Amino acid sequence: MASRAGPRAAGTDGSDFQHRERVAMHYQMSVTLKYEIKKLIYVHLVLWLLLVAKMSVGHLRLLSHDQVAMPYQWEYPYLLSIVPSLLGLLSFPRNNISYLVLSMISMGLFSIAPLIYGSMEMFPAAQQLYRHGKAYRFLFGFSAVSVMYLVLVLAVQVHAWQLHYSKKLLDSWFTSTQEKKRK
Repeated sequence: MASRAGPRAAGTDGSDFQHRERVAMHYQMSVTLKYEIKKLIYVHLVLWLLLVAKMSVGHLRLLSHDQVAMPYQWEYPYLLSIVPSLLGLLSFPRNNISYLVLSMISMGLFSIAPLIYGSMEMFPAAQQLYRHGKAYRFLFGFSAVSVMYLVLVLAVQVHAWQLHYSKKLLDSWFTSTQEKKRK
C-alpha cells in the first residue's frame, strides 16, 4: 500500500476504489439530521430564554409597563416547549425511536398549539395597530404585538423545520432497524 507521498501501488491506476466499504446512507443521514436538529434546538433555546426573560421582567416589574408589557396568555403554555427539545436531545445518543416520537407529539402540543393560539390572541391587537395606528402594549418602545408576532413567526419556522428533520430522522432510523431485522 502506498503512502500519501510515496509511489502508487504497482498494478493499479487508482480507479479500483469501488470495492471499498462505505458508510451506509442512512447512517450518514442520521448524523447530518441530528446536527441540523441540534442547531434548531439551540435557536429554540435562545428564543425560549428571551421569552422567559421578558416574562420575568414583566411579572417582577423590574421595568415600568411602558417599557415591558405583561405577557400574553399564550406565552405561559409555550414555556413547556422546552420539553420536546429535551426529549429530542435525549433520543440522539442511542437512536431512541420512542423518545423521538414523544418529542414530535409533544412539539405539536407544547410548541405549535400555543403558537397558533398566540396568533389568534394577538390578532385583534395587531388589527387595531395596523388599521388605526394604536398600540396599548409596548416592548422597549416598540409595539409589543409587532415584536411578539416576529418572535411567533421565527418560532413557527424553527418548530416546523425541527418537525420536518425529526420525521426524516425517524424514517432513517426505521430503515436502519428494518435492515437489522432482516439479518
